[in-house]
Amino acid sequence: MTRLQTVVLASGNAGKLREFNALLAPLHVRLISQQALNIPDAPEPHPSFVENALAKARHASALSGFAALADDSGLCVVALNGEPGIHSARYAQEPDGTRSDEANNTKLVQALKGVADRRAWYVAVLVLVTRPDDPQPVIAEAVWPGEILESPRGEHGFGYDPFFYLPAQGCTVAELRPEIKNTLSHRGQAMRTMLTQLQARDMIAANI
Repeated sequence: MTRLQTVVLASGNAGKLREFNALLAPLHVRLISQQALNIPDAPEPHPSFVENALAKARHASALSGFAALADDSGLCVVALNGEPGIHSARYAQEPDGTRSDEANNTKLVQALKGVADRRAWYVAVLVLVTRPDDPQPVIAEAVWPGEILESPRGEHGFGYDPFFYLPAQGCTVAELRPEIKNTLSHRGQAMRTMLTQLQARDMIAANI
């Protein structure tokens, strides 16, 4: 099996690029954002995180010629029957395609107004393909439970992080230092699972 050297991140999200760069730093793998290669976002028509992540990975690999890593992640809220779920990034998207974290969070807080059950979880599904038609993609999944606050706290992170409260830590995700977030987060957990699989396939060095 060929060792990974260059991997395209199938996302233009600057926050995700920072997190994945930090997580992959010990591996000496060159991580490039698809945005840097002028690769457009892939369609995400599927009803599940894993199907959308796989579609994004294959799309980025096909247009770059490199291995590709895709993440499909989101926030699932118990009282909203799992929403916004796969629609998390575009939860409050305007008809013209405009979207923002602020609009998404405003819509979320309004949807939970007066609701006592604030339980939620972040989910991350990572998919890595070595080529567009890779018959054995590497797939890893993890969840991170918490609760939704009515008001934001903290200045770190992105997305729903200022509203996502962690009872065990006594703070929101946005109040965590980035290195702590990478240790605890759904993406961090999923990446560690993926690294174990990559080691088993001899795609990365075993002494990380």
